[in-house]
Amino acid sequence: MTISAFKKYFKAELSGLYTESESMFLSSLFIHQIVGFDNFQQRRSANQELLTDDEEKLRHLVSELKSGKPYQQILGETEFYGMKFFVDENVLIPRPETEELLEIAIREIRSSGIKVQGLKILDIGTGSGVIPLVLKKYFPEAHVSSVDFSEKALSTAKKNAEHHQLDINFIHADYLNDELTENYDIIISNPPYIGIEEEVEIADSVKEFEPKMALFSPTADALIFYRKIAEDAKKHLKDGGLLFLEINQKLGSETLELYQYFSDAQLLKDLSENDRFIYGRK
Repeated sequence: MTISAFKKYFKAELSGLYTESESMFLSSLFIHQIVGFDNFQQRRSANQELLTDDEEKLRHLVSELKSGKPYQQILGETEFYGMKFFVDENVLIPRPETEELLEIAIREIRSSGIKVQGLKILDIGTGSGVIPLVLKKYFPEAHVSSVDFSEKALSTAKKNAEHHQLDINFIHADYLNDELTENYDIIISNPPYIGIEEEVEIADSVKEFEPKMALFSPTADALIFYRKIAEDAKKHLKDGGLLFLEINQKLGSETLELYQYFSDAQLLKDLSENDRFIYGRK
């Protein structure tokens, strides 16, 4: 099978799951990983026969995609905020909305007048580590701590920290049942915020392959994490400190209400015009 023939095969096998443009993108991505050819080399060598071993590997990848498994998990990595991150079944695949959250955070921290030297940042819900690692990259003088309940997620996050040679204080703790002991200049979080009753609305490719504890609220109260963060911010976010949250778009006003004691608290929309973020200054 030639490279060109494989791309046609890929498109035909996955036509029910991906659009033509998505198929083109993914087939090129997998060929690059297995064969080592970039897009230019793939075009130049379109009629080149694939090695038998490479063809078998590529066919296996197609089978995994057909099962609904996210391509990022199959590759074992994804790009986020211009950085490469390792991902697996123990962490959520980072979404574009979380890139937006970080854009807001970086912009507001820079314009806030807060002293960056010695800045103390707490991230709640580490996952793959994208939030603390991006912040540490952009604010290398900051002290960044990040907490997660899942030891397996923390293992993946530590792997990403080692890859980027960034120093993060990773904390294994059950945040909802734990007490903070330090004060922070910044609190940021993308906690589990999908209500249990919303599970039927979530695609199988998400809920069957990504960790449910990172997706769904652990109780019937979809705001349980936001209530705990609001209480902790009263005691452990410094005066003038900043808060950044990614939230459930269906619960924007209810979530914002929890932070009305801040001197400034705003509900912000994402690029799709959904209520997606809370920005606050204490």
